[in-house]
Amino acid sequence: MGSGGLELPPGDGGHEGSSTDVPPGAVSLARPMEIGAELNWDAEAWHEVRTRAQRAGRAYIWLNLVEQRLRAVVAAVLRPIYEPVHGDEWVVAAAGPAGQEWVQRAVAVREVSRRKGYLLDPADDNVLSFLTLPQLRELMVQHWPCFEPYFDERRDVELALDELEVTRNVVSRNRALSEAVLAQAERASARLLEILGAGSDVPSARRLPVDAVEQLVGDRYGDVVAVHPDRVRLLGRFPAEDLFGRARRLDAIGIGLNLLVQNFSGRRLVRLAEAGSRVRLLFLNPASSAVKRRERELGLKRGELSRAVEMNILHMRRVRSRLRDPGAFEIQVFDETPRFTAYLVDGDGSDGIAVVQSYLRRSRGMEAPVLVLRGGARVVKSDDIRGGGEGGLFETYREEFELAWADSRPVS
Repeated sequence: MGSGGLELPPGDGGHEGSSTDVPPGAVSLARPMEIGAELNWDAEAWHEVRTRAQRAGRAYIWLNLVEQRLRAVVAAVLRPIYEPVHGDEWVVAAAGPAGQEWVQRAVAVREVSRRKGYLLDPADDNVLSFLTLPQLRELMVQHWPCFEPYFDERRDVELALDELEVTRNVVSRNRALSEAVLAQAERASARLLEILGAGSDVPSARRLPVDAVEQLVGDRYGDVVAVHPDRVRLLGRFPAEDLFGRARRLDAIGIGLNLLVQNFSGRRLVRLAEAGSRVRLLFLNPASSAVKRRERELGLKRGELSRAVEMNILHMRRVRSRLRDPGAFEIQVFDETPRFTAYLVDGDGSDGIAVVQSYLRRSRGMEAPVLVLRGGARVVKSDDIRGGGEGGLFETYREEFELAWADSRPVS
């Protein structure tokens, strides 16, 4: 090898010409086994990185929604003020001397993106689209008198943005995001979106707040928006008052309808009905053979379940007797084998919410898994050849209720 060549370290001792002496000036390369590095991830490591990715993904979606909403608000308020005089440079003019540094940085990034063809949508070919969340906030704060007519408290907006800044820094640098910080970010994002007037076109969000992730991937899961392992966990996250309290219409089918009867007072039901709500309750006939079979499945004493259902029906009859219009509060019974219990709130409109449980052989209703469904047209991917909306599980259970109601008998 010539004098200018690279001298390699010695090879394995078993090869011909190997030597244990390293010539002067040779580059010593450590073997992997000598370093002791382990490049593979075990199951625990994979679980950890997936957890981090899931948390970061949820946080990013919330941050993205907030940034888009804040960008739209800033444009709606400031563009009519600055664009007539400054044209396309209205964002630069709005930033003023105090914001020259960051707005010029955004202009430069935009120009680089233009040259390299990074812009995928002409709608983003503007300086405003290149401003970050803190910069959008700065525009809002600088021009607060312009925003004040639309928002009650500047402090509420700034506090929510302060909370989000912690999460934004963690996500942008791909650092670990704790569950507590993620929860704080989701609360702050939801509060800020509410302040900024987003989500008002989703009526059911007043009863069951729309999750950012639900909006984006809801088409993968039909209209299921939550799954709880049992009814206790459901009521901890979604109290009966939130479910039934503002119902315009309530249809319920099941054996004893305990979720309603035992967790929502008769007084509240009277007020609900007197306010114009229409209620249809469909119980399993306590004298039917299906009740006896269910008692055997659960290992109950003979007549125990039958008496419990009778008591619930009597309680609902007392509620009905106190109404000026008993016809708005209907009670009926069915004799078929019960397959599920369902509570459909406002199921006749786009604002519906449903709570559904299947009957399991060895589990009481309190212990069975719970599905929470959101009514209305399901989101369908743009490449769906069928196009338009498609009925989800909500519509399936609503139709089942109507069929059972048509075959049931009224309770006098």
